[in-house]
Amino acid sequence: MAGLAESGSNPDVDLLYDINGLAKDAPPWFDRVMEFVGEYGLLLAIVLLVLWCWWGVRRRGDEDAASSVAALVWAPLAAGVAVLVNVPIRGFVERPRPFLDHQGLEVLVSGKTDYSFVSDHATMVMAMAVGLFVANRKFGLVALVLAVFGGFIRVYMGVHYPTDVIGGFALGTAVALLLSPVAMALLTPVVRAVERSPRVGWVVRARGRGAGAGDAVIPGARSERAGASERDLAA
Repeated sequence: MAGLAESGSNPDVDLLYDINGLAKDAPPWFDRVMEFVGEYGLLLAIVLLVLWCWWGVRRRGDEDAASSVAALVWAPLAAGVAVLVNVPIRGFVERPRPFLDHQGLEVLVSGKTDYSFVSDHATMVMAMAVGLFVANRKFGLVALVLAVFGGFIRVYMGVHYPTDVIGGFALGTAVALLLSPVAMALLTPVVRAVERSPRVGWVVRARGRGAGAGDAVIPGARSERAGASERDLAA
């Protein structure tokens, strides 16, 4: 992989210069905005989408709220797992950052000394976006668009090759999808236990929501409404 980057005729390098060249032509304030968005903004935006989706799930209080919340919990966990999987990949490939091998790049973020392939940022945002898409199509589509834009910005910033980003997208997608059945099998019982808790059940279902909202808390106890109805029938 590192050898491919050394050839100036490599389409990966050509595309790097084309995209990064946009940063040279842009005003400094715009580059600063892109720097913030590429480093923190898009990742934060996807996290907020996950939280927004969770808020809607708990407010509706559907019967499948526990499984929906479990799927949302998996989204950020998938990002973390994907980054851990990327650690040995980066160490094996050992691809230097593009600005170390190529002159004339407009590097918006200095101090990047780790390996370039696979992009951690692209891996995280795509894993979280795909995890969110599995949980909710509408929010997931927005997150996927943001993730793709985030990958473009990493090349724009001069800190990654396009193939670094594509590799990150592939890794994040693979982890989020392939491990999703196992994650759901482990997370759903935990979330259901949280849902039944009188103290933290609000995390899964808002108070007063759901079919059992009006039932008595003590198992085996009969609700006051049911008792009143039976008295009326007896009369």
